[in-house]
Amino acid sequence: MSIAENIARVRAEIAEAARSAGRDPGEITLVGASKMNGAEACREAARAGIDALGENRVQEMVKKLAEHAYDGVPLHFIGHLQRNKVKQVVGQAVLIQSVGSLELLEEIEKTAAARELVQDVLLEVNVAEEAAKSGFPPAEIPRAAERALEAPHVRVRGLMTIPPADADHETTQRYFQEVRTLYVDINGKLFHNELVYLSMGMSGDYADAIRAGATMVRVGTAIFGARDYGRL
Repeated sequence: MSIAENIARVRAEIAEAARSAGRDPGEITLVGASKMNGAEACREAARAGIDALGENRVQEMVKKLAEHAYDGVPLHFIGHLQRNKVKQVVGQAVLIQSVGSLELLEEIEKTAAARELVQDVLLEVNVAEEAAKSGFPPAEIPRAAERALEAPHVRVRGLMTIPPADADHETTQRYFQEVRTLYVDINGKLFHNELVYLSMGMSGDYADAIRAGATMVRVGTAIFGARDYGRL
């Protein structure tokens, strides 16, 4: 199937999941996770009406920006971001989804201030507190949100999470519900209910994430096909 056909199929499944939860499918933002896919694949997704494209690697993002891969579609950065690469991402990505430490938050604020812009971000929740994964433990999210509110050049738009890859369906659902509860809590207490993005779910579990309350899903393989890790 073509990328356009895959996007249509994913959107149909998003709509089904949303309606089964009594939600409006129009509430869900579909991000095409375009890691390891070339500029033409990104352009095809843009032509097919993808809501946004998300990149995991700074080097790949910079290369594809030069190739005009994202023209006409918002670019999100969705991978682990090192502090020494923040300058390459701030102002290029409309949304940095993976802010998982206070040090990274401070570096983004510093860079955005120097460029006289406000950078939209999501706070990443390490919901299972995995040692090898970045992100704030759930208990630290309120403090991180408070620090972000003190940063005039950073605007928190919501939360993002990636449950453990080896978690079973029931456990993944529990993690999604936990982050949804956290999102609702800080939205009401700290952000005057102005948060808009709860980014949960990828190719294997986006329907479950939507039923749990996600407003944004990051879908790669189901749109672009299996990644060729020898390609880039």
